[in-house]
Amino acid sequence: MINSMTGYGNAEGRLSGVTYVVEISAVNNRYFKPTLRLPETLGFLESDVEKELRREVSRGTVNYMLRQKGAPAEALFDINEKALATLLKRLGKISPSGGLERELDLGGLLALPGILSPATPGAKEAAGIRRKVLAVTKQALKGLKAMRAAEGAALTADLEKHCRVIKTALGQIQARSAAGPQQYAEKLKRRVEELLSVAKLKLNDETLAREVAIFADRADISEEIARLDSHLVQFAKSLKSSDGQGEGRKLDFICQEMLREANTIGSKAGDSGVVHLVVDIKCRIDRIKEQVQNVE
Repeated sequence: MINSMTGYGNAEGRLSGVTYVVEISAVNNRYFKPTLRLPETLGFLESDVEKELRREVSRGTVNYMLRQKGAPAEALFDINEKALATLLKRLGKISPSGGLERELDLGGLLALPGILSPATPGAKEAAGIRRKVLAVTKQALKGLKAMRAAEGAALTADLEKHCRVIKTALGQIQARSAAGPQQYAEKLKRRVEELLSVAKLKLNDETLAREVAIFADRADISEEIARLDSHLVQFAKSLKSSDGQGEGRKLDFICQEMLREANTIGSKAGDSGVVHLVVDIKCRIDRIKEQVQNVE
């Protein structure tokens, strides 16, 4: 079954008193476009997280957010105590006449370059965090894929409905086109006989037959009908694809080919009834194209 590109999943896990929360949302995009938001202290996980996302998602804009809850201050930031002590010592040497009688702003001091920096976990601690975050990420991806599959099932039902309508209209066109040459022959014969009656001339049956044959060849749409029907069959097979990934591009291409055949049928048709049916078919194909834009 096909999958939608829209979905959401979240999960959380706890390690050493810290809770890691992952939220993943996805929307339409022609390509795979990840947007990752991780705490500065966990920036080393970005590459691993993106690989996991690419492994499970083939198309769409994927927004990934990782948050920490309950993390102690020492786990989040490192203070360069030596640099801060040196700074305070220098400030203390400045005479009161320099206008430094007022209290120092601790927040301003910590904001100075080189004083406060993200904490860097040790190798063993980093490995444990990596395992936990990736496990939580996989859980969130499972929820995302479940929602995508559910929406994909709804998309499949809607697309199949449109294809059935097109199939029915195509059968009606085939029936009408079979009677086209005979109707054209009768209409042409009446018109020519009306014109020749004034000159008291008789219509040559051989000439009439030749004109009808030329019309029948020019208006023949049997190949276009067969190709459009073949595209419908291929479209239905893609909807039932076993892995359900990467079918969006194929379905979009099939839609373009379906529209091409419908346009050719409409341009060749000499029957207004066929033209009306073609218009209906093209409207359905446009609806299908809109829906296909949401298929992974």
